[in-house]
Amino acid sequence: MPFYRSHVLVCVDPECLAKGAHDVVDAFQDELVAQGLLDEIQVLETSRIGGCSNGPEMMVYPEGVHYVGMTADDVPFLVEEHFLKGRIVEKFREVAKVVVDEELGPLRPKEVRVVLRNCGEIDPMNIEDYLAVDGYQALGKVIGEMTPEQVIDEVTKSGLRGRGGAGFPAGRKWGLTRQVPGDIKYMVCNADEGDPGAFMNRRVLEGDPHSVIEGMIIGAYAVGASYGYIYCRAEYPLAVETLNVAIAQAREFGFLGNNILGTDFNFDLEVRVGAGAFVCGEETALMASIMGQRGEPRPRPPFPSVKGVWGKPSNNNNVETYANVPQIILKGANWYASMGTERSKGTKTFAVGGNVAKPGLIEVPMGITLREIIFDVAGGIKDGRQYKAVQTGGPMGGCLTAEHLDLPLDYEALAEAGSMMGSGGLVVMDETSCMVDIARFFMDFTQAESCGKCTPCRVGTRRILELLQKICDGKGERGDIEKLEDLCHEVAKNSLCGLGQGAPNPVLSTLKHFRHEYEAHVYEKRCPAKVCRPLIRFEIEQSCTGCMVCARNCPVEAISGERRQIHHIDVNKCIRCGICVQVCNFNAVSVSS
Repeated sequence: MPFYRSHVLVCVDPECLAKGAHDVVDAFQDELVAQGLLDEIQVLETSRIGGCSNGPEMMVYPEGVHYVGMTADDVPFLVEEHFLKGRIVEKFREVAKVVVDEELGPLRPKEVRVVLRNCGEIDPMNIEDYLAVDGYQALGKVIGEMTPEQVIDEVTKSGLRGRGGAGFPAGRKWGLTRQVPGDIKYMVCNADEGDPGAFMNRRVLEGDPHSVIEGMIIGAYAVGASYGYIYCRAEYPLAVETLNVAIAQAREFGFLGNNILGTDFNFDLEVRVGAGAFVCGEETALMASIMGQRGEPRPRPPFPSVKGVWGKPSNNNNVETYANVPQIILKGANWYASMGTERSKGTKTFAVGGNVAKPGLIEVPMGITLREIIFDVAGGIKDGRQYKAVQTGGPMGGCLTAEHLDLPLDYEALAEAGSMMGSGGLVVMDETSCMVDIARFFMDFTQAESCGKCTPCRVGTRRILELLQKICDGKGERGDIEKLEDLCHEVAKNSLCGLGQGAPNPVLSTLKHFRHEYEAHVYEKRCPAKVCRPLIRFEIEQSCTGCMVCARNCPVEAISGERRQIHHIDVNKCIRCGICVQVCNFNAVSVSS
């Protein structure tokens, strides 16, 4: 492979593409040819680098300089200054000092990267880059030195558990699939990442697709599968494109297809694109969708290990699970098991969002506490506010309070606290969040995503949402809280699949830890966090200067008053949109509940 003195990573996230990222790449290639630098500088396309709001964005290594706001016309000047004269172009670098993406920048405190080890470091569209960082070495070791049983034993000893949410031991699942008799078996990868705010799988698929493919091939060798499917949501077009390129390259290099690495082992795979149904994250619904059927779950048993795709034994794991496998094979089960807790080994990727100073994607050892993630890795609560709660496990997880900050993050500990690991979403909330409204938001999502197959989920989630909306609207009545609680338990107990069983979790956890907020909404007709519009009112204080800016911007003309006189808000006309608060330059509009 040629040695390059510099690498230029250009973000080709959809937002940067819309701003001309491909034009920048083409301009770079043309300019490097013109300057005779094509053999010295390599231009790579990569997944999201920063916020993309100032795109197109790029990173230049080894300097680690982050440039933003580039256009194709700027490229000749940048090449001359940076690569010929060795001078950093400050006018493009200025904004970038604030937002460098986590997997492209230095490790955050307490981060350990296994799954994200290559993201942003290699060209995902070039298999040779992956080979240069020990890519497919694990596959060679497996086929050349290990029996299928030894592979399963190694994965079992590592303690790797499914990272899709349930946490079922991966080695045990592989062993079950291998034991089922049958000439035809399938490997399935769940890349249908549907949790709001979650993008862990997307990063891996866009930045290091071969690690997932290699993990699937190793799994196929272990269970005796001859074909595989990667089920990826249509909202990830770059991930789908990257996967298809990587699969074609792996096939060209002899890692997929017939007689892999000169043996009698045959395995191939393809990408199946889903339509974005959240319920297709459930494995039986996912497999139904792969077969072209309606994405609805079915009762189990039989489990997919016995009867899955096309009625054949099928193994299903998610993106992160497969991406761990090559490193486990190369470095050994003991290495992987040395990280994490007694019951939950290895690392976990989390998408940390909400009211934190440094949101983004992180990878940390299992067993790290919520306090460490929120205050050490994510920089604490932004704007100096107070921590209130964190929602773990996505829309079917639970809210954990300050008393849980020192809780070690593993599957059992979270379940005992009334939440779940899920795929790795963490939404942090401060004192400005209304927990009733949070529960309503998540129930609105899960109710819309219910496939409707079973009545408890189809009807029950709708009734829960109606009660929550009633309470948020200030129309709650005595007995509504108890009715809401009973309904949640019935839906969780009687629903067919994990979506309906988990949908009430945000409501039940907020009822447990923040019942006083529900009671304030119902009995006092107020929202303590001042979020629910029907329960708040806007008032203009004595500091009003009568500038009339609020009156001019009010969409319903609810504000009256003469110039240089204190204004007044008609509460009967006010729709509580909050525009008056936003436009007032004197902080003269107060919000009360």
